[in-house]
Amino acid sequence: MKIAIIFGTRPEAIKMAPIIKECEKRNLNFITIVTAQHRELLDQKLEVFNIEPHYDLDIMQANQDLFYVTSSVINEIKPILIKEKPDIVLVQGDTTTTFATSLAAFYLRIPVGHVEAGLRTWNKYNPFPEEINRQLTTRLTDYNFAPTEWAKQNLIKEGIDPDKIFVTGNTVIDALLMIVDPNYTFTDDKLNRIDFLNKKIILLTSHRRENFGEPMRNIFLACKYIVETNPDVELIYPVHPNPNVQKTANEILKGFDRIHLIEPLDYRPFVQLMNKCYLIMTDSGGIQEEAPSLGKPVLVLRKTTERPEAIEAGTARLVGTDKDFIIDNAQKLLTDKFEYKNMSSKANPYGDGKAAKRIIDIILHHLK
Repeated sequence: MKIAIIFGTRPEAIKMAPIIKECEKRNLNFITIVTAQHRELLDQKLEVFNIEPHYDLDIMQANQDLFYVTSSVINEIKPILIKEKPDIVLVQGDTTTTFATSLAAFYLRIPVGHVEAGLRTWNKYNPFPEEINRQLTTRLTDYNFAPTEWAKQNLIKEGIDPDKIFVTGNTVIDALLMIVDPNYTFTDDKLNRIDFLNKKIILLTSHRRENFGEPMRNIFLACKYIVETNPDVELIYPVHPNPNVQKTANEILKGFDRIHLIEPLDYRPFVQLMNKCYLIMTDSGGIQEEAPSLGKPVLVLRKTTERPEAIEAGTARLVGTDKDFIIDNAQKLLTDKFEYKNMSSKANPYGDGKAAKRIIDIILHHLK
């Protein structure tokens, strides 16, 4: 039996790494294929988890669009799948690599296993194009590895056979627990000089394309106001390399002593930064899943989320991109100890760090 594990972006690499490590641990027959839909950020994660791909499609080019990525993945992965003849193709999440790979596998009649299946906002343009990527991938999938019961119920409502849905937890928790180190020292002196013990450090991430323009300006203006009005607060923002993000961030946030604009971090130091900070404000999906395992409240800077389990569990709060609403919610967590403790002490609804083991157990059982 041969397993093909295929991914192309930073988040996919993080969430597939525990599965790759589980395959190595059991000495299974598997191949790793990366599309490099994202190049530099992907390479960082491969290095962190010591992953050497068997195939690298290296498709990324400047100013690539969705048409290019979709067609390139399909065309480039076809000869590899024909040559290797895997018994199952594993994809993860909601990227264009995920959808295009699933379509290619379907054309070749290769079963697809979808890691992190069943997430939904039911708004096809938010997040864009991820929501449609994941919905289309579901139609092509044979084994749905849902991270939570909520995700499973979404799939059942869409007519997916319950016998093909398996609740496993989310592999991002596996990856997180592999990496976190309370005694970690940053290689960046700027981060080492920050007083994490006596200051309330806000970690910001913002990069989603649906937030480009006015929504992102509102997010940054809110952050600037929060820092200016709270002397004990500092903000760290690893600025995404997208020019749309860089331009707006530099216009609004650059030049303030307690606002630190830094380069994007590798996964290992970023996990340590999450672990050391006081509060996280993000439009990322994965951080909504990771932060509760570290006891960090999350303010979600999006209008919708395909991860409502965190909202329902009370570990995250959906605040959107309205400046005043972001400020109000951040102020509560910065000034109300009960409010902060209530959010930071909740159990993580996304798993216990054993998702990869469950996924491989299921694959071995069913394919044998």
